Amino acid sequence: MTGTDPVAVVASVIVRDGRYLLCRRPEGKRHGGLWEFPGGKVKDGETRIEAVRRELAEELDLETTGLGALLYSAADEGAPFVIEFVETLTAGTPVLREHTELGWFTPEELGSMSLAPADARFARALQAGASERG
Repeated sequence: MTGTDPVAVVASVIVRDGRYLLCRRPEGKRHGGLWEFPGGKVKDGETRIEAVRRELAEELDLETTGLGALLYSAADEGAPFVIEFVETLTAGTPVLREHTELGWFTPEELGSMSLAPADARFARALQAGASERG
């Protein structure tokens, strides 16, 4: 891998009762203090579902029961990351292990939140889709 190869990051889109799970990144990390869809980097040799299972277990003590569609993909400007927003099915109640906060938000609420840049672009796409359906 060269320094210019993109690094895959999976962002889990977890929906319960029409609300999306978001977490606030710890200060001192890239995009610290901003909200994001939970997830992380796909390690060499890992499948997307393996990465999601590992990340959600580590960060939120959630069991991943399945992956759905790839909903959106966005480059993280200024970094080699390509963030893939994927429908994720989970079991359990999220427990904070790395993030400073978590919450469940409607698509409309996402518009007023301080989101990491790629997450903000995905949230706008979600809102546009919601308004088209509404």
